[in-house]
Amino acid sequence: MSKPRFLYVCRACGHQSAKWLGRCTECGEWGGMQEERVGGVTSSGGGPARAVGGAAGSDPAGRPVPLAEVTGDETPRRPTGLVEFDRVLGGGIVRGSVVLIGGDPGIGKSTLLLQIAERASRAGSPVLYITAEESITQTRLRAERLGVRGDKLLVASETDLDAITSHLETLAPALAVIDSIQMIHKDDVPGAPGTVSQVRECTAQLVALAKRRGVALFVIGHVTKEGAIAGPRTLEHLVDTVLYFEGDRYQSFRILRAVKNRFGSTNEVAVFEMRQEGLAEVANPSSYFLAGRTGNPAGSMIVPGVLGTRTILVEIQALTARANYGMPARKVSGVDPNRVAMILAVLERRGGLSLGSEDVFVNATGGVEIDEPAADLGIAAAIASSFRDRPGPAATVWIGEVGLGGEVRGVSQVGLRVQEAARLGFRQAIVPAEASVGLSAPQGLTLVPVPTVHAALEHLA
Repeated sequence: MSKPRFLYVCRACGHQSAKWLGRCTECGEWGGMQEERVGGVTSSGGGPARAVGGAAGSDPAGRPVPLAEVTGDETPRRPTGLVEFDRVLGGGIVRGSVVLIGGDPGIGKSTLLLQIAERASRAGSPVLYITAEESITQTRLRAERLGVRGDKLLVASETDLDAITSHLETLAPALAVIDSIQMIHKDDVPGAPGTVSQVRECTAQLVALAKRRGVALFVIGHVTKEGAIAGPRTLEHLVDTVLYFEGDRYQSFRILRAVKNRFGSTNEVAVFEMRQEGLAEVANPSSYFLAGRTGNPAGSMIVPGVLGTRTILVEIQALTARANYGMPARKVSGVDPNRVAMILAVLERRGGLSLGSEDVFVNATGGVEIDEPAADLGIAAAIASSFRDRPGPAATVWIGEVGLGGEVRGVSQVGLRVQEAARLGFRQAIVPAEASVGLSAPQGLTLVPVPTVHAALEHLA
């Protein structure tokens, strides 16, 4: 038996050090180094804790087998009943998968998972909802408000990991929810609930159990003030999928996005609306992102972005103002700041705009993030429109990548982008000249090919 040793672990970022440090050398956190015992922590089975176990359907003895002989489930994915949520997951819940959901307090994480748990229980298999932050009576009150009911939806208020694993082993539910992982603790692990050691060990054992028993597990995680899921980054490495639930708690709309997904794309987003009876799906996200746009103001352009399997129209806003204090400000939200810096240089050198003494602000409305090069032309047009105080042509979308030479380059899936624009009533699309070759315009929409940024800016009023 090896002699236990001790390490110091930063509770903010998980950085390990052989000696105590007043300030973490990785994240700069003061007083965050916590002593942990290494080598003495054991799992409920008595052996060393493991992050992963034998997955359902694998060889019981753990022997390596040929990949071609590995058998899979007949129904590898189970729909949740929420089409938007299934799209973000990649088509549904994968048996034995572990999904981590993070978001600001009060954003609706518990509401979303309680609705999903109720819908999953309708299939007939038991579903277990572990609430570690409230009593089962409080959970029932929330369920009644949401209209959630069902004999197969089981609720337990528990914070002890051993008791939770016992419930999972005994009931063998098709789906289980842990709300939240920061409140779960294990007695033989040093530290209070929510510390790095507790969160990491509890998550590792839950992941191992989910893989062994084939239980689809959803885990809610708190977020830090910076917006990252609390605990070390290894927490995100342990799970199969990481979802972020975003939005302003004082507004009704919420956005669910995947930042990691072993079983699907990370480009999908889902839009929900918070109502009195719970979260409702938004069938047409484009109308949401364009809501509140009045008229055709200067500095506002519409960009069709492709997010996963869908095309969404997003409004790009730009504002320029003379800088009165030293270095001009460059602030962006929802777009890539590096691409905005490049576009500003191109507009200065190739477009004839003097932006060196201007504060520039760029925003993608609705909280969506557009980081694809296809939005370059729309960003450039919005900045130029605000600088010249000239609105763009009405009912027009902008599509194209901007090159350093001032050329407008082609992008992928231009046909899908213009079709979505035509469906929503837009009458004109400014597209790269090379992309317009062989592209047929949808009925009611005119294609305007432009070879350069300078030519595109001539279409501003």
